Amino acid sequence: MTANHVAETMQALATPSRVRILGRLRESACSVGELARAVGMEQSAVSHQLRVLRHLGLVTGERRGRQIVYALHDSHVGVLLEEAIYHVEHVRLGARMHEKAARAS
Repeated sequence: MTANHVAETMQALATPSRVRILGRLRESACSVGELARAVGMEQSAVSHQLRVLRHLGLVTGERRGRQIVYALHDSHVGVLLEEAIYHVEHVRLGARMHEKAARAS
């Protein structure tokens, strides 16, 4: 059961739009309209992705008047995103260093 939940959570990071949304929410909570402008998407598309992210327990929404303000569920989500970004950069830089070493020999 845990493996399935982990796999579902990791699938959330498999969509660039969700990664951009989580990245923006890592900065601060905001509304759908603010998110849409920040990530360059239509509000309806952002709303759809937020539903998925809420279902997976990665974001929360709090009603403030007529708006819902979204935020990361907790600091663990930010750490998960940071680690994924760090890993990608580490692999990319490692591959670049490997290419340089291969050209030098």
